[in-house]
Amino acid sequence: MSKTWGGRFTADTDKRVEAYTESISYDRRLYRHDILSSKAHATMLAEIGLLTAKEAQAIRETLDAIAREIESGTFPFSTSLEDIHTHVESALIKRLGDVGRKLHTGRSRNDQIVTDVKLWVREAIGLLLEKIRQLQIALVESAEREKGLILPGYTHLQRAQPVLAAHYFLAYVEKYQRDADRLNDCLKRVNVLPLGAAALAGTSIPIDRESVARQLGFPAVAANSLDVSSDRDFLVEFVSCLVQIALHLGGWAEEWVLWATTEFNMIELPDSFCTGSSIMPHKKNPDVLELMRGKTARVIGSLTHLMVLVKGLPMAYNRDLQEDKLALFDAFDTVSASLELAAPLVEGTRFRSEAIALRLEDGFLDATTLMEYLIQQGVPMRQAHEAVGKLVRLCEEKRCRLGELPPEVYEEIVAGLSRGVYKVLGVSRAMEAFRSFGSTAPEQVAQQLARWQNRLGG
Repeated sequence: MSKTWGGRFTADTDKRVEAYTESISYDRRLYRHDILSSKAHATMLAEIGLLTAKEAQAIRETLDAIAREIESGTFPFSTSLEDIHTHVESALIKRLGDVGRKLHTGRSRNDQIVTDVKLWVREAIGLLLEKIRQLQIALVESAEREKGLILPGYTHLQRAQPVLAAHYFLAYVEKYQRDADRLNDCLKRVNVLPLGAAALAGTSIPIDRESVARQLGFPAVAANSLDVSSDRDFLVEFVSCLVQIALHLGGWAEEWVLWATTEFNMIELPDSFCTGSSIMPHKKNPDVLELMRGKTARVIGSLTHLMVLVKGLPMAYNRDLQEDKLALFDAFDTVSASLELAAPLVEGTRFRSEAIALRLEDGFLDATTLMEYLIQQGVPMRQAHEAVGKLVRLCEEKRCRLGELPPEVYEEIVAGLSRGVYKVLGVSRAMEAFRSFGSTAPEQVAQQLARWQNRLGG
C-alpha cells in the first residue's frame, strides 16, 4: 500500500527517513486500543449514514481478525508503514478495498493517536490501582503479624522515638493510598474523548462524537479541537503520578537495604528476592531493593523527557509528540514491575524481633516522652527540653539510660518528680504514654489497622 499521505508527493520516501521516523517498533502495543476506537468510529459512521450497516459490520469483523493475527504473532509489521494506525488501515484496505478506505472519514491520525493513548493510559491506571491495592494488603497483613513489635523510629537516620511496627507499615499504606488517589484524579483528565477533533480544526462531516464517547466509555468529550491534537497534559500528569509511586518505593527500598545489614540487623529478606556474590560465598545481596531504588531515576528521567518534549511546542500537532510513548511506556513498565515485586517482598520479609529488642533501649528513645512528662508537671517546654538534653549528656558520660539515673537527679529539676517519672521511662512505658490521634499509641494503631483491614478486605 502507498503512503496514506502520498498524493501530493512525486518521489518515494528515502529508506533512511522511513527508518528514522517509524514508531511501529514501539506503538504496536497500542493495537487493541487502535482497533477498539476504530470499531466505535465505524459504528458511528454507520449511524450517520456514511457507512451501511453491512459495511460497518464488515469493518468491525475484519478489525477483530487483524487483532487476532497481531496477538498470535502472524501479522506482518514494516517500518515503511510508520505506525500502528497505518498498519491496521493498510490491512483493512487490503481485505475490504473501498469499504476499508471509508473508515478514516472524519478523523485524523492526530486525534486517533491521542484517543489510543488515552485508552491505554486508562487501562494502565486500572492495572496500577490493583497492584497498589495488593501491596497495601501485604503491608496491612504485615502490620497485623507484627503488631506487638516496637521499632526504633528514625529522623536524620538517628534514633528518635519508639514506634510500633504496625504503625510503620500503615504509614506506607497511607502513602500508597495517596498514590492511588492521584491516579484516580488523573483519570478524570484522561476520560475525555479526543476522537473527532480530526487534524486540528474539526471536520465538516456531521460526525456524532457523543456516540463514540458512549461506546468507548468516555464520560466527556473534548470541547476544543485545536487543543486536542497538542494535548499531552494527561501524559505528563500520569507519569508524574508514576514518579511519586517510584519515589515511595525507592524510599522504602533504601530503608530495607539498610535494615538488612549486619549493622542494623533488623530484617531478614527472603532468599528468593536476593542474590549472591560471584567471589564472596557468604554474601546475600538485596539486589531487588537496590534496583527498585535505582529504577526511580529511570522514571524521573521519563518525566523529564516528556516535559522537555512538550516545552515550547506551537499549538496543534507536531511530530515531536511521536516521542512521548517511549517515555510513557518505559515509566509504566518500570513502576508496574516494581509494584509486582514489592508485595511478595513485603510478605516474605521477617523482622528480627530478638535482635531489635536487645538494642531497643539504646539511643534514648524515651527522651521526648520524658520532656513531655516534665511539661505536664508544669515545666515550660523550652526549659523541659534543655533539662532533658542535659540529662542525656549526663547519661552518655555515665554510660547509663534515663531510667537508671537516681531519683535525686530528677528531684533537682522538679521537687517530687521522681515519684512518677519512672513510669514513663523505658521504651515500653514511653510507647504507652502516646495519646494523640494518628500517633503510634497502641489503641490508635489498632483502630487504624482495623480501618484499613475493613477498607481493603485483607
